[in-house]
Amino acid sequence: MRSLVASGISGFNVTIPHKVSVMEHLDSVAESCSLVGAANVVSCADGQMRGYNTDMDGFLRPLDEHHVRLPGMRVLLLGAGGAARAAAAALATSGVSGVTICNRTLQTAKDLSEYCTRLGADSTYGPLPDKVPEEFDMVVNATAAGMGGTPYPVNTGTILEGTIMYDMVYRPITTAFLRAGIDAGGHPIYGWEMLLSQAELSFEVWLGTKAPRAAMKRVLLGGFS
Repeated sequence: MRSLVASGISGFNVTIPHKVSVMEHLDSVAESCSLVGAANVVSCADGQMRGYNTDMDGFLRPLDEHHVRLPGMRVLLLGAGGAARAAAAALATSGVSGVTICNRTLQTAKDLSEYCTRLGADSTYGPLPDKVPEEFDMVVNATAAGMGGTPYPVNTGTILEGTIMYDMVYRPITTAFLRAGIDAGGHPIYGWEMLLSQAELSFEVWLGTKAPRAAMKRVLLGGFS
């Protein structure tokens, strides 16, 4: 871990960690934290701090709610950052036929593809394609493209009817990526659905009771109006 040394009061030197992992300071972590390599929710009970990661299950819950059966699916994952890693872990451990990782930085795509392989899934990688290939059953956007209406680096006008289009971007609600899928007869899964699922999971960890999904959904979507 690299550190930055700053000059403190009265001439004392203060060492400021360049990057601190929350997981290093927890008493225990859920399996999802170990898979993704990060904790984003921490509970404290009886003096013990336990870490959780809501990204994997938050990604999977909307698929379950849409009755999507992942085993045997061929998935194209656009992006290879932190959000993509959580999606890749969820997909690789859910029995998909294969995960293809496409990213601007090829080495990052390669690293994530090898990670999927270690989790037991067939995986390939490559640069972002000019257009979405036809052989995929589901396309997941795990890039920031589309946030605030920014354009996508991939032509989504080639989506086939029935393709599942999952956008992890939640603002705007209907991104250009999802609009292309809807226009082609694809099945959209919205970014807000994952965001809501993550909020539910956090609620359940902290309060130990089922989250009021309907009320949370109203508040969430009202905030986007």
